Amino acid sequence: MIELADLSKTFVVKGVAHTVLDHVNLTVDDGDIFGIIGISGAGKSTLVRCINLLERPTSGSVLIDGVDITGYSGRQLSDLRCRIGMVFQDFNLFAQRTVLENVTFPLEIRKDPRHKREARGRELLELVGLSEKAHSYPAQLSGGQQQRVSIARALANHPSVILCDEATSALDSLTTNSVLKLLRQINQELGVTIVAITHEISVVQKICNKVAIIDDARIVEQGLTAEIISNPQHEVSRRLLGAVSWDA
Repeated sequence: MIELADLSKTFVVKGVAHTVLDHVNLTVDDGDIFGIIGISGAGKSTLVRCINLLERPTSGSVLIDGVDITGYSGRQLSDLRCRIGMVFQDFNLFAQRTVLENVTFPLEIRKDPRHKREARGRELLELVGLSEKAHSYPAQLSGGQQQRVSIARALANHPSVILCDEATSALDSLTTNSVLKLLRQINQELGVTIVAITHEISVVQKICNKVAIIDDARIVEQGLTAEIISNPQHEVSRRLLGAVSWDA
C-alpha cells in the first residue's frame, strides 16, 4: 500500500516559492492500477516522483506498507527503488547498449552475475513480446517497442510497484492500446501495483480501477474510475471528462 499524507512540495525559483503539491492525501491499495490525471502543470509528475523520492517532499509523508520512507537515503533508498520500477514518457534507454543490456542494467548495477541477469532479461523480453530483439539497439526499434523495453527494465528487480509517468503520451493510438494491454497483463499476472500519470482520460478508462484528479497542486476528486466517469463532482473533473466544454 502507498499512502501520501499531507504531502506538499514547493520549489523556490529566483527567490520565489512555487507550490506544486499542496497537502495531498492519497491511498493506493496493493493490486490497484491507479490513475492520476490532470492538465499540464497540475503537479501530477511531481507527485509520482515523490513516491520513489526522485523529488523530496517539502512536508508530509510517503508511507509504503505503513513505513514512512520520506527520510530514506543511501542503501535504504537504493533498496526502496528496487521495489518501485519507473517507466518514463521518453523511454530513457541507453543508445549504445543492446535491448538485452538495457533491460539488465538495474541488475548490473546490483552486481548480479552475468548469467543470472541475462536469464532474467530474456525472461522479461519474452513477457513483453520482444525476444527476437535482444541484440538490437534502441534506434532500430519503434516507439512502442522502446516503451516495452522500458517496461521490461522496470520489472528487472521484481518490483511490487511500477510508476508510469505519461508512459503512452509519445505513442500513437494503436501502439498506446498495445502498451496499455501489456500493463494490464503485468498487473493481473504478476500482481504489480501500477500508478499511472496521464493527461488522457482514455488511458484511465481503459486500465485504471481508481483515479485521482489533480488541479493546481491539489487533489480535487478521487475514487473508483467508473463512478467518477459516470458522475464527476468537480468542474475540473467534468472538463477533463468532456462533460462540459472549456469555453463554458
